[in-house]
Amino acid sequence: MRSPQTLALAGTLALGLVLTACDSGSGSSAAVGDSGNFAEGQTFTMAISADPGNLDPHFTSLSVTQQVDAFMYDSLISLDPAGKMVPGLAEKWESTTTKATYTLRKGVTCADGTPLTATTVAANISFVGDPANKSSRIGVFVPPGAKATADDAAGTVTVTVPAPDAFLDRNVGGLHIVCDKGMKDRNLLKQAGDGTGMFTMTEAVPGDHYTMERRKDYAWGPGDWKTDQQGLPDKVVLKVVSNETTAANLLLSGQINLTAIAGPDKQRLAAQKLFQREASTPLGELWFNQKAGLPTSDPALRKALTQALDLAQLGKVITGGTGKPATGLVAPGMGPCTEDTVTGNLPPHDLAAAKSALDAAGWTAGADGVRTKDGAKLSLIFYYPTSLGPTLQSGAELVQKAWSDLGVEVSLKAVSTAEIGTVILAGQGTWHAVLIPLTVTLPSQLVPFLSGATPPNGNNFAGIKNPAYTAAVQKASAVVGTDGCPDWAAAEKAVVTNQDVVPFVDSTVPAFAKGATFELSSGSVAPGSLRMLG
Repeated sequence: MRSPQTLALAGTLALGLVLTACDSGSGSSAAVGDSGNFAEGQTFTMAISADPGNLDPHFTSLSVTQQVDAFMYDSLISLDPAGKMVPGLAEKWESTTTKATYTLRKGVTCADGTPLTATTVAANISFVGDPANKSSRIGVFVPPGAKATADDAAGTVTVTVPAPDAFLDRNVGGLHIVCDKGMKDRNLLKQAGDGTGMFTMTEAVPGDHYTMERRKDYAWGPGDWKTDQQGLPDKVVLKVVSNETTAANLLLSGQINLTAIAGPDKQRLAAQKLFQREASTPLGELWFNQKAGLPTSDPALRKALTQALDLAQLGKVITGGTGKPATGLVAPGMGPCTEDTVTGNLPPHDLAAAKSALDAAGWTAGADGVRTKDGAKLSLIFYYPTSLGPTLQSGAELVQKAWSDLGVEVSLKAVSTAEIGTVILAGQGTWHAVLIPLTVTLPSQLVPFLSGATPPNGNNFAGIKNPAYTAAVQKASAVVGTDGCPDWAAAEKAVVTNQDVVPFVDSTVPAFAKGATFELSSGSVAPGSLRMLG
């Protein structure tokens, strides 16, 4: 499915964000909002905005990949459409900040028919928690150093962590669980799957489509899942459609059943009165590369670059005038905390003040207007994603003009979702600033992206080192649940104030369906909620 591309932590609509970190969720037991005229034996076709690449759920941070994986894998805990934790593979659980115990449902089997054991679940958690394995899910779902033990007779998995985690049960509970064959040979997972999910992969054609068939023995869906439900599709086809106008046309012509639209095509689809669900998601987030030796490692330069931008105008451009000012780094309405961590913590637009700040920092304007310092030009490479439609290019050009007026030589680089994964997230290229959103549903899921190890050993792709953030996180992590929200807010304010991340606009991304209904869970299409209409 499509939506603004973001950084990927764990979740999705984040449907179109390039990166994401939302919680896993399989959906409710019945779709809402239709007549119940369900059809059997049908194929459901959904557009996804980019190829998902490596499908291994423990080695991706891309929302599009996590959407694909949601069809093949389950997690210990699911989230219903309202964001409430409900049983997944675990029928019950209990947790403190350093220990969580999950009791598994009985009768769960993998795609090949083998039973899922507590030992297998524990192996998943310990694998991701071991820094030596370099899983992209470490610190997002599973805290570094986490250890899991199993009691197969009792069907329980106990997780202990070396440092407190305020949302330990939900974080670990959101990890997609891989079955034994996949754990032993991860090459099996790159273009297929080995999980307990409702669907199994039957055909993978990278760059074109992915086809899956429903398991008729699936009886352990989220919450109070019932096995005798009508309207479930027998087959699912995820079709790669990078152009939103093309996806909209395919939907209207009946060639696909569902697409998410972030750009102007959403107006004409809304006019057709199609079945619709929507999620608010970060879209405007500006990141600076703070790797040692780069000019953007200087907080004075980051502040000047931010101050030179009219963020309100930039937000209008990239959302087509439909966005709302960002108030935090967690996806709007999906997190447990409600504090506004952005308003008043970013410098106001003032080009003259930005120029004065660079003058004071030793950046002297040359005859060509480009500033230099110690003989080096102030030259920056700015990246933006191509998967979010033409408004992102317009936004990038607006950034280029504003920074050029400041005396910066700016090179624009349009990149695909795959290139973001390699150049930005894996640290295999040179960049100074990038416009990509990061979608998370818990403040704790931000931690590995805003602190800690850099690629290839960690997720801190921007090389952020903010002692105030780290101190506030340590304090917040020691408190269970929402009681720690003031400290989580202090942590976010620390990175916003330091212009480590500049969040400025959120977008509402609608997903439209024709011939089917569905629900969203943490912004992703919930496979268990799909219903085909007669």
